[in-house]
Amino acid sequence: MAPTSLAHTDPFVDPVNTTTDHDYVQAWTLPVGRSASLTLATDSLIVLDEDFTRRDTRNCCGLLPSKAKTTQAISFFNILWAELSDFDITVQYAKSTAKNVVRVASVNYLVEKPQRSYAQSWVTKLLDRAYGESEREKRIKVLINPFGGSGSAQKWYLRDIEPIFAAARCKMDVERTLYQGHAVEIAEKLDIEAYDVIASCSGDGLPHEVFNGLGKKKDATKALSKVAVVQLPCGTGNAMSWNLNGTGSTSMAALCVVKGIRTPLDLTSITQGDRRTLSFLSQSLGIVAEVDLGTEHLRWMGSARFTYGFLVRVLRKTVYPCDLWVKIDIPTKGAIREQYRRELTNHASIEERRDLSDAENPGLPNLQYGSIASPLPSTFTNIPSSNLGNFYAGNMALMAPDANFFPATLPSDGHLDLLTVDGDISRHSAIKCFLAVENGGFFDLPQVNYRKISGYRIIPRGQKGGYISIDGERVPFEGFQAEVHRGLGTVLSKTGHLYEADGVVPKSG
Repeated sequence: MAPTSLAHTDPFVDPVNTTTDHDYVQAWTLPVGRSASLTLATDSLIVLDEDFTRRDTRNCCGLLPSKAKTTQAISFFNILWAELSDFDITVQYAKSTAKNVVRVASVNYLVEKPQRSYAQSWVTKLLDRAYGESEREKRIKVLINPFGGSGSAQKWYLRDIEPIFAAARCKMDVERTLYQGHAVEIAEKLDIEAYDVIASCSGDGLPHEVFNGLGKKKDATKALSKVAVVQLPCGTGNAMSWNLNGTGSTSMAALCVVKGIRTPLDLTSITQGDRRTLSFLSQSLGIVAEVDLGTEHLRWMGSARFTYGFLVRVLRKTVYPCDLWVKIDIPTKGAIREQYRRELTNHASIEERRDLSDAENPGLPNLQYGSIASPLPSTFTNIPSSNLGNFYAGNMALMAPDANFFPATLPSDGHLDLLTVDGDISRHSAIKCFLAVENGGFFDLPQVNYRKISGYRIIPRGQKGGYISIDGERVPFEGFQAEVHRGLGTVLSKTGHLYEADGVVPKSG
């Protein structure tokens, strides 16, 4: 049996729509074993094996008619590898064994000698369909925070992650971080020609360090565009994985990294004092920063500490006065919604999603708006903030699995999403805002000011001390300035241009 002329077509085109039924079987089905076949369907590998029924021992020793299925469907997304040896074919895949858990499994069949030439072409086609735009056999620098996940990161890596990477023929180089800031040093010294991915088995803190380590290299722009930064969720805060992988499961995230598509990511320069750092997730001042950083002593309460911290501050009607100037790019919710709608069908290339205007500068991009020490940019607009309750700028949608604060965010649109809420609104309105974050109505609330911006300067006023959070990390309580760099960083995602979160426009529409 030989492949038809369809062998050269796009591997994601549905063969049912381009061939007759006879051609479909001829081109995409591989007979194997005594009574089995492997077929490439629209979005999955179909294993047809009449022996499946013979293996069903659940019905009175086989005396009753069997209802066992003779077919098994394996999603192309779950296919890890396939290869042809001297006598047989083996397909390894990620099999669901529990809710949000996958483990490596395989199917193996004898291939007759007359079928071997076609079988090799069939394996090639299967891998094309399984990987699509994603890079195969990724070279991964794995960083393990031994303190992540209450000390379980190492165990989770060995149990959940490494087997999936190995089955997908990834090349792994594992290193354990020894102290805070160690990942910055590792990334700064990394040979970027030797790796495709830096994977952090940690919370959100290690990816923050990795981005900043790459940003310290002399060829920072090249390093940040070449090496994808990913998170394997092993910490208490795993927002990066929820946004890019849609999961907090270590095994599912490992599969998503194997199949991830290179995706440009906006990064934000934060200048404070004489320091310049990169932010990939969020910046906050006000109630969110206080609830996150000011309740560390209540970690024994679990996630309830955030609810408790919020309610205490709402009852006090706490305000955080500051001076705020913003470079506003899209000022209204209607225009923001329309921009998101356009992105749903935007399939621009990676190069088109990056700002290459400063390409001749090998280091970090020059600061278009200067630093916190520079004169105030003339394009910044003052936003009165004497009664500010919450200042929150986000580069990703989900700050936690049930906290979609920024449903209009996009990985590389060149904007931060800024929301501000007054601190002197009624307690009823404040609690309504809090509950709306989980039910999806937060964006449309009139109390929530939501803008797309590309820079800002914020200076706390009249406060002896407080909390400012950059990517979940505490920084000094003093003024700082932010500037967005479109597509400066690189991550891996499922789509290449969207987050795994409900947006302001349904993805199906």
